[in-house]
Amino acid sequence: MTNHEYVVTGMTCGHCEHAVRDEVSRIPGVSAVEVSAATGLLTVTAETLDDTAVLTAVDEAGYQAARL
Repeated sequence: MTNHEYVVTGMTCGHCEHAVRDEVSRIPGVSAVEVSAATGLLTVTAETLDDTAVLTAVDEAGYQAARL
């Protein structure tokens, strides 16, 4: 498994973290998701991962993301 890191803008609270975690967790192949509104970091653990799928999921949660 590999960790893929992203910076997410617009998150301010636990609800924000939950929304992002829920959307990203739905991506096939994702085994773990860690989100921090305090740092703005999103770490996704997966064997293989399509960055576009992650960026789209974060967008659907109402936030913007970019790969680190």
